[in-house]
Amino acid sequence: MSDRDTTITEEQLLAFADGRLSDTERAAIERWLVHNPQKAAEVAHWQRQNEALTALFPVAANDAVPERLSPHRLARSQAANDRFRWSQVAAAVVLLAIGGVVGWTGRDAVTPVEAASDRLIDSAVTAHALYVRENRHAVEVSAGDKEHLVNWLSNRVTQPIDPPDLTAEGFALVGGRLLPPADYGRTGPAAQLMYENGAGERVTIYITSALADGKDVYEFTSRGPHEAFYWANDRITCTVVGDLPEAEMQAVAKKIFQQLTRRPDTPAAEYRRGG
Repeated sequence: MSDRDTTITEEQLLAFADGRLSDTERAAIERWLVHNPQKAAEVAHWQRQNEALTALFPVAANDAVPERLSPHRLARSQAANDRFRWSQVAAAVVLLAIGGVVGWTGRDAVTPVEAASDRLIDSAVTAHALYVRENRHAVEVSAGDKEHLVNWLSNRVTQPIDPPDLTAEGFALVGGRLLPPADYGRTGPAAQLMYENGAGERVTIYITSALADGKDVYEFTSRGPHEAFYWANDRITCTVVGDLPEAEMQAVAKKIFQQLTRRPDTPAAEYRRGG
């Protein structure tokens, strides 16, 4: 039997993503994933979820994970979403064929629509790159008028927005602005908060209302020179963007996450290292 024909269960894939397999088992699944690129993409997504949680809470490696934040639960939800997205793609291809639309004949594959998280991260990074270079017009409302800033952005995003206190990390609030919805328009307008440290380095926080599915998602990623930490829950989506060294970026993102999700400074009982 070839690697392509081997039966691999979701539990085995989850164990692979978590690094809980023997060398022999891991090698077998690696060979199988070569022939199953869609599953390989799902496993890579699960691994990114684990890495994001690890970066936020590395001291909690052996603690139990609450069910709602379990990478296994998140993975199953993501797998269901991906299967649905691929079914939509298949339906679109059939409709194109029936309608006699030309131009697709030579294509070997159809790429699924970009994930909502990717679109939000792209929007956050684009806004960050644009406004961190500004001096006089970096923000619409300055930190000196914080009460108005908070009320305005909270009303427009339709979620309470309380700017995190990053004093311990060396950053002070510069102010914020309202941004239009991302180009697919699923979350309404976005709020951008900007912070600056004594060296003139800036970090921005891009906040929108929750996505329709309300799922918990976590991801660290890079977009060129910019580092971004994205998370989503049933209340908001948030992307922290900066150009700091990795360790500093993770420390800032962790503090922002804890304050915006109202979590304590030592949540070791709630998280574990993924993988």
